Amino acid sequence: MFTTRTQRWRDRRCRWIPNASEIDPARLSVDVIDTRLHAAPFVKAHHYAASMPVARLSIGLFANGKGGRSELVGVCVFSHPVNNASVPKTAGLTDPRTACDLGRLVIDQSQGGNAESFLVSRAFRILRREKPEILSVISYADPVRRVDEGGHVFLPGHVGGLYAVMGSRYVGRSSPRTDLILPNGRPISSRAVSKIRNAECGQRYAMDDLVRAGARPPGFGEDRAAWLTDLERTGFLRRQRHPGCHAYLFPLTRAAKLAARKVPDLAYPVLDRRALEGDVTLPPLFAEAA
Repeated sequence: MFTTRTQRWRDRRCRWIPNASEIDPARLSVDVIDTRLHAAPFVKAHHYAASMPVARLSIGLFANGKGGRSELVGVCVFSHPVNNASVPKTAGLTDPRTACDLGRLVIDQSQGGNAESFLVSRAFRILRREKPEILSVISYADPVRRVDEGGHVFLPGHVGGLYAVMGSRYVGRSSPRTDLILPNGRPISSRAVSKIRNAECGQRYAMDDLVRAGARPPGFGEDRAAWLTDLERTGFLRRQRHPGCHAYLFPLTRAAKLAARKVPDLAYPVLDRRALEGDVTLPPLFAEAA
């Protein structure tokens, strides 16, 4: 029998706490927070990706701190969908503005079990109040285990167990892709790669991130796409095939539930606790036999 544990974050590394350490709801509160001043610093300090998506609304989890002051101990970021096509595919809605992603969910290791469901359930209600045009929330679970240059697991990979117990619909996987991986084992977001290759707005920030990670700066007048290619050629970046993230749907209204009839409603994926690398999803054949 496996001990049930809950994932927490501190300093961009995953921690685990036993679910037996329950939260005290009377000592917690949830409210809207400023994305730039509060959500972004917290996410960048603690989430493994150390980056923020384009937020539509940021919600904070607060705990009673020293001297009676509230302390930010968790952040839930509702963000623009990864692309407009994901909304009809995953939510069945035709207007991309009527859905958003649960782009980041980060809770400090100081908080006990059930803090995620406490935060997310209340964040959904606040989202409907603040952004009534949003009818559904899409969330993704990355099942690929990530290891840094020292061999330490900083992201164990997960299949979305939290989303399953919260009553979401599992609608399959996002499209497979090829990631560019830094020497520390962290992937570069496809959006950052696109900004650099196509000289889009935000390319300088994306390039500075690579330089801070140890990449050589681009030469004067050097083509940005050629610069990325050279970082691969010299071994600074490597390619890794990704099977696609697990996608979950939370319809928030009756209209959203009706629209969701257009998308698959599949059995929840199962975590393969024996997997030491790569995709930690139990293959369906074995999941049915378990």
